[in-house]
Amino acid sequence: MNRLILAISFMIMATTQAQELLRPALENTYNTWRDAMIRRDASTWQNVTATHRRIEVKNRIVSEKRAFPSSVFDLPAPPPSLTGLKFLSAKQNGATAKAAYFGKINFGVGGSPTDNLLVLSFIRGDSWLYDRADFINLAALPEVRKELGAGDLSYLKEIPEAQPSGVVPPTPIEAHPAKYIAKVYAFCPGREVRAQINKISHHRFSNAKEAEIVIGGALDGSNEVQFTTRKLPGGTGKEVMTLRVYLMPEVPDRKPIKAFEYQIAAGVTPKSFATASFSLDPAVASQLTGR
Repeated sequence: MNRLILAISFMIMATTQAQELLRPALENTYNTWRDAMIRRDASTWQNVTATHRRIEVKNRIVSEKRAFPSSVFDLPAPPPSLTGLKFLSAKQNGATAKAAYFGKINFGVGGSPTDNLLVLSFIRGDSWLYDRADFINLAALPEVRKELGAGDLSYLKEIPEAQPSGVVPPTPIEAHPAKYIAKVYAFCPGREVRAQINKISHHRFSNAKEAEIVIGGALDGSNEVQFTTRKLPGGTGKEVMTLRVYLMPEVPDRKPIKAFEYQIAAGVTPKSFATASFSLDPAVASQLTGR
């Protein structure tokens, strides 16, 4: 029994020491990244942002025909400060790390912030690089709020957002600026739909009703659409489903053009895999650009 207690004590000490070493490095990276965002410092932002995230952000911006890098900093509010938040944990798994904080997370949009959870993700390069932040609203979990406020970290062990995976996301292909803006839309209750547009724009929709920007935009001539479908646990596999690609006009007051659609009614089994295409000809291009 004494040996067991001693072993547990050593494990706790080792975990505490590891967090004490990891926390300052992660917080320094986040604070540097946050300061770069506030000062609109593109050079520093590039140096402290994980490569895959930096390319993802750039791809999304140029696919919306916005200016890069200036549009990186066009946020509705500055990233939240860690000042005043309660540090909960810092975990590392290989070249990935997470840091979790609890408290009144202020996004600068007015109102009185309530106690919630903020988890920051990092990737190891030559040093720790910032990846993303997950804001977890605890409004519907009052007991979790009490636990975290009292220092009980059990909830952190239950949620994947707080666990570093050890897997560094692949760096996406860098997209050329879009000539035509496009969005892919999915309505897929009870089902996962994965779509790929022109082999560069990858999308995953899970039990969703949402749209995402098509990376690289639509092309003159033929555009390829590939998709797969998979029933999710709890689904029947025969719910309604819609997958569409819309072309977004740059002319005010013109509606999006539906360029592609795959749709099934309830009770119909969807294709598990399909390849299709849509064409963007000069007449459609003129409707989009007004030229």
